[in-house]
Amino acid sequence: MRGRRTTSGRTLSERSALLPTVHECDEARPALRCSLQHQDVFCHPKAAPTRAFALSLMSLLGFGSFFCFDNPGALQLQMEKSLNLTATEFSGLYSWYSWPNVVLPVLGGQLIDRLLGVRMGTILFTSLLLAGQLILSCGAFVNSLLLMKIGRMIFGVGGESLNMALNTYTVAWFKGKELNMVFGLQLSIARLGSTVNFLLMEPVYRSLMDHMNPQKAVGFSLLISSTFTFLSFICSMVLCW
Repeated sequence: MRGRRTTSGRTLSERSALLPTVHECDEARPALRCSLQHQDVFCHPKAAPTRAFALSLMSLLGFGSFFCFDNPGALQLQMEKSLNLTATEFSGLYSWYSWPNVVLPVLGGQLIDRLLGVRMGTILFTSLLLAGQLILSCGAFVNSLLLMKIGRMIFGVGGESLNMALNTYTVAWFKGKELNMVFGLQLSIARLGSTVNFLLMEPVYRSLMDHMNPQKAVGFSLLISSTFTFLSFICSMVLCW
């Protein structure tokens, strides 16, 4: 008598032969458990390596922003001399950064809460950082103070709103007693960006002076600094992903 056939065309005995035995399942279970644990360690949002990686990306966002924020301060004498700026005109570069941020961070917060969300908001704000720094360097190339002020204003719109997005990211990734430590670490790395700027920009300017006139040296120095805002943009893309 033939065995009863299933809808797949195999008999029940043939299907039973294809199933793993209890012994085979017992042998496979530890390997499966190890695989799941390995995945949790490196992929789970609550796993320590994943959170550490996210923290490093958040910190680099602030590093790039603060590095370029103090670019004019590191090159003050060089900019005043090569671009024929007065002390008042130079200080205006910082004023144009600050004035829009009396009001615009409120709008930036609304964009994050109601329209874009923290992921797309962070990408938008780092894009403004990059665009503002590039416009600033173009203004130095053509010796246009107005263009440089516009670049600083755009940079400021992105910079202060980015701080709010970073706070939102931090609260989403970290909780409880570790939260203040994370805030402090991010602030320290951001201020490190400002310190590195003051140490690095003058030697970069001097090295460029060997190959071009002072005005172009200022422009290229600011353009080189834009790589740090580009780094912030890349970090925002990775965080979004």
